[in-house]
Amino acid sequence: MELLNIYALIGFALASYSVIANDSVQTLGTFIASNSEKFKWYYLAAAASIILCITLVYGWYTNVGDITYGRLNKIPYIEPQWYHAVAPLILLVLTRAGIPVSTSFLVLSAFASTFVLEKMLVKSVMGYALAAIIAYGAWIGISKFINEKFDVVKNPRAWRVGQWLTTGFLWFIWLSHDMANIAVFLPRKVPIDVLIIACVLLSSLLFYVFYEKGGNIQKIVLSKRGTRFIRSATIIDFFYAFILLYFKQYNDIPMSTTWVFVGLLCGRELAIATVVADYKLGYVFPIIGKDFLKMIFGLIVSVGIVVSIHFIS
Repeated sequence: MELLNIYALIGFALASYSVIANDSVQTLGTFIASNSEKFKWYYLAAAASIILCITLVYGWYTNVGDITYGRLNKIPYIEPQWYHAVAPLILLVLTRAGIPVSTSFLVLSAFASTFVLEKMLVKSVMGYALAAIIAYGAWIGISKFINEKFDVVKNPRAWRVGQWLTTGFLWFIWLSHDMANIAVFLPRKVPIDVLIIACVLLSSLLFYVFYEKGGNIQKIVLSKRGTRFIRSATIIDFFYAFILLYFKQYNDIPMSTTWVFVGLLCGRELAIATVVADYKLGYVFPIIGKDFLKMIFGLIVSVGIVVSIHFIS
């Protein structure tokens, strides 16, 4: 294992917990919500951990030691200092408060140039808008065949299998985006012992998140209509996975997957409010508005971190 300074180790540990506890719920939240009554939490955690380890090992092997799938190509490695470790610490506090801020902005802003940060913001705004538009159109169409107000489905076992497969694919794609938020504290090419440590640490944190049933951030998922329903959860994960896949292939600039996820739920909620008589827009707008304000708050904190670091350094 290469010698890492104390701030790199602290930052890596804090970022690992914050990213897994904050951002992973946007990927696994519907999976947890719709399966918690059917399966023991540790079975769900084990499945997620296996895919996590496969993703890290596959990325490390195919990218010659790079576990971020090229997401940090525009952010060269610099030796972390104490102020770099402050970013994931702030994220940890916000996570415990249940605020769905973007880990990409909060963590990477401490390392990225203002040029890269601007590109990240543009890509994230595009992700939010595209996800909202696709979700709105898709759920308008889905409503003609499926009433998501009720959890009445034919072939529930087939939907269960479909959800597990869809969630596994989504989890893989999401990790290929957001591992950059953790590995930014490490050299761009990590040795195998660091890879093993990352697999063990992140898997342990996953088990803790599943034990807590998603924690406070899970409330964001549960506040949306039907997210506990396996059919709704599967459809949400399906669209989310392919939107992230598109942006993964678009370019190697990091982006906020949180913004994409919130945009997806926003478009879905607006579509449901459009077609469901007893689900009024007056009820929807406070929900999506609250989520959006939390994202903007996280962005403001990120900009504050950038300005502070430039002032200190």
